[in-house]
This record gives sequence, C-alpha cells and structure tokens, in this order.
Amino acid sequence: MTSQRSRHTPAIAQSIHLDDSSAPSAFSRRDTLRLAIGGVLSLTLTPFMRPADAAYNIWTGEYTMTRKDIEAAVDKRFPTTLNYGQLLAVELTHPQIGFNPQANRINTQVDAQVQNVLLQGQPLKGVLAISSALKYDPVRRAVLLDNPSVERVDVNGMPPAYGQQLTAIGGNVAQQVLNQYPIYTFKPEQLKYGGRDVEPGAITVLPDGIKVEVKTK
Repeated sequence: MTSQRSRHTPAIAQSIHLDDSSAPSAFSRRDTLRLAIGGVLSLTLTPFMRPADAAYNIWTGEYTMTRKDIEAAVDKRFPTTLNYGQLLAVELTHPQIGFNPQANRINTQVDAQVQNVLLQGQPLKGVLAISSALKYDPVRRAVLLDNPSVERVDVNGMPPAYGQQLTAIGGNVAQQVLNQYPIYTFKPEQLKYGGRDVEPGAITVLPDGIKVEVKTK
C-alpha cells in the first residue's frame, strides 16, 4: 500500500504542476504587460494631474470646462433685480445655458419678471435670451462672457407699443448682468508646467462645454 501510494504521488504532483503552468502562463504575461504599461502611464501623467474644476488634456494642451462648470458659475449671478428709474423693475431668475459652436458663443436664457407702475395688475412674466462671446482676461486669470447681445425678449401681456423699449431694456440688462462676467478663473498653479509659465489662447465653444488652449509664453 505504501509503495503504491509513493509511486502514484509524483505523477499526480507532476500533473498538477503542468496544469498550473499552461493556460495561466499566457494570461499572466498579458497581465504583466498591462500592468507595466499602466505603471509607465501613471508615472508619466502624475506630474500633470492637478486638482481643478476644469479638465486638462496633456496631449492637446487644452482645458475643458463642462456644462456643469459653466452653469455653476452663471448660477451665482442670479437672481438679480435691476431698477430703471422709479417706473420699471426687472427681476431675472433661473438661468439656462446653451452652446452655439457655429457662432462660438454661449447662450443664456433667464426668466424675467417686469414690474411697471404704469401698468395695472400683477408683474408681467417672460423670457430673456442673451448671446455672449468669450474672452480671456490675463489680469483676472479668467474666462469672461464678452459683448452680450439680446437674442429674444418675450414678455406675456406686454403691450406691443412697449416692444422697442423692452428690447432696449433687454440690451441694458445683458450688459449690466453678464458683460465681463467670469465663468472660470484659473488657479496660478494651473498656468505653470515644468517651471514654465503658460497662458490661455484660443477659446472654442463645444456642443456641451468649452475648451481653452494653453500655450507657453
């Protein structure tokens, strides 16, 4: 009994050893290669990863601001109320952001409530749509809404005779509320790489955000 068990044991052990080194060997080689590549990329990318709201792509040299980033910035500007003399007050709330890549502009639509002491009844409610260009201000290190213009003014119940005045007021509102308003401010460390200063350049509006090119000074 003992001699038979000893004769069969090496064969079993050899069989187990062979099974353990066949199929998994190819998998382990692939796994090792995958881990090696991941380690190299991790070491390469780590110096460029910085905690920031905007995402930086080291391959294209661009920062990307998402719809969420821009909405969060614009939301801070509202609600706001503008008074024109003692006759008219315009309250603006609930901004909604849109993107116009073809024109390279950002659209902002807000709910408007107009109170006119010359008109009897409740305040008139409507919508104000504003289109803005973008620019970078190096002093403020910020991407700003620039040269906003009124695209549409719709106020329910406003007499047609007031249409021209309302459009003019909308233009003033756009300038006062959104002109030169910052939608993203860079941190100083975001504009330094490898001991060299970089600065934002071209700003491009995307279907659901914007991208800002950065280049060496």
